[in-house]
Amino acid sequence: MRFAVALWVLALFVFIASGKAAPVEPRIVEKVTPLPVALDKDFEFRKTKLFLLSTKRPERARQTTSSISKKSNSPSQRTATLQDAPITFERQYRMFGAVTGLDQRQRFGNYFDFFWRAKRPSDVTVRLEYRQEKLHEHVQAQEISYQNVHGTHKTEFKVIGDDYWDDGEVIAWRCLLISNGRIVAENRSFMWQ
Repeated sequence: MRFAVALWVLALFVFIASGKAAPVEPRIVEKVTPLPVALDKDFEFRKTKLFLLSTKRPERARQTTSSISKKSNSPSQRTATLQDAPITFERQYRMFGAVTGLDQRQRFGNYFDFFWRAKRPSDVTVRLEYRQEKLHEHVQAQEISYQNVHGTHKTEFKVIGDDYWDDGEVIAWRCLLISNGRIVAENRSFMWQ
């Protein structure tokens, strides 16, 4: 009886897991062409999360000699640990499952998470245009298209692996929400011109 129940539960989990859609991978835009701008208040960027995963591990917050104590529960020590926690977690999250050195090398690079909102149903394309260190003024782009979306969404882009190692870090970027062939919302880095 227990075996039958366990088998039924396992089948249920497999059924539920198969119903989830696979994560959408961005497609590379071969030729980046300018689009007309028609900003619309019904589309907006809510938040942007940028993360650079490099071979250099982040340094812990430094303390002056006067704040160092023998106990690790001093206020400055606790503050430094709390400030480092999100960065450490993000690094571990991005490296999860990368066992070999080659796997880890393919994970290094720039990660972009954009949170955006569409207040009315519409077909939306999210495009990330970016410049990399070694390519200077050459603009590259990745995009993901959504059909009839409404509400808050998260779109992830990555410039990792060989793209990162060959062409360098992303030095400037802009993210666009495109609807009906027009730019309806824009978010950009300080360095974007």
